[in-house]
Amino acid sequence: MGPERAARDFLGKCPNAARYRATLYGSLALTGKGHLTDVATAGVFEAAGKEIEVLFDGSPRELPHPNTMEIAGLDGEGKELLRVTYLSVGGGTIRIAGEPAAPEKDVYPFANFSEIMRFAREKKIPLDGVVREFEGDQIEDFLLEVWDSMQRTIRRGLNASGKLPGELGVERKAKMLFEAPHDDEEPEQREKRLLCSFAFATSEENASGGVVVTAPTCGASGVLPAVLYYLSKRHGFGEKRIAAALAVAGLIGITVKQNASVSGAEAGCQAEIGTATSMAAAAVCRLFGASAEETEYAAEIALEHQLGLTCDPIMGYVQIPCIERNAVAAMRALSSAELSRVLAGTRKISFDLIVQTMYETGKDICARYRETSEGGLASTYKVS
Repeated sequence: MGPERAARDFLGKCPNAARYRATLYGSLALTGKGHLTDVATAGVFEAAGKEIEVLFDGSPRELPHPNTMEIAGLDGEGKELLRVTYLSVGGGTIRIAGEPAAPEKDVYPFANFSEIMRFAREKKIPLDGVVREFEGDQIEDFLLEVWDSMQRTIRRGLNASGKLPGELGVERKAKMLFEAPHDDEEPEQREKRLLCSFAFATSEENASGGVVVTAPTCGASGVLPAVLYYLSKRHGFGEKRIAAALAVAGLIGITVKQNASVSGAEAGCQAEIGTATSMAAAAVCRLFGASAEETEYAAEIALEHQLGLTCDPIMGYVQIPCIERNAVAAMRALSSAELSRVLAGTRKISFDLIVQTMYETGKDICARYRETSEGGLASTYKVS
């Protein structure tokens, strides 16, 4: 998403070049093929009838961000008309190197989750009420649009079969999980199987270049939709309650993105799947009417026990271990919410503290394990 937006931004800045060149560096270069980065980037220029060359430069170098790309516009003789360096910082957000971050709409005046909690207590409103307070009631329409997209993605994924694109030859498993119960299957096993099938469905759609909701990223997009879809089917939750759960999940995601990172290239998979698990755990709490304190604790548990989680996609594809990881995280989100309902009064660690810890941990993780496909499974698994 980030590189595509960078391409659109550059085309707007330099619309009349004879041809264009995009160079991917760092994690974007090392995992770009598997993430369809070149396809997304080139597609913007090709749709406008422009000639574009996408280059991959994974050589070691100092970069302003692990996800760095340069786009240049060239005249007919190959002379550069303009060159801009873009940083893809996670969840589709881009920045231009050397420039201050573009000011975002100042919606929420909070520095961290503790301030959100304090505001909710003072106003005597639930956490989703904080969202409505600053976004307005129309936010529900947007959240229901998000929910509709999540459901459509899951349904597409459950009906798809065959192999995912790429050299790994990974079979789609969502439909298999959804339709293949065992004769001796216990009710609890069935529920877990269904939950996992929903996570697989979304993650497989993402791996195929389909439409997904970033929650908070494409690679971690299967967790929150799976949990909400599973619980809505099991308990019949209405749209208003689902929208409220999405609002609370959004507060969690915003807190992490503002105070740490949701980029696997910057802080490992703990930043992506860890945040997604926290968002889903908080959403579960809202669905069942848990208190704000219970919600915070559920989000904290979910992230605390993903600390140190590495990002090591084989050959750069968002397939192994990414797809299974979304399903495991969905189950963990439910467990975190269940624990919080009983143990919230005993907690010692705040959500803000675990977010800070996650970011520090991510900075310490060796770059080989931060979405470069140079370490972990990416280095030990050999494609036959």
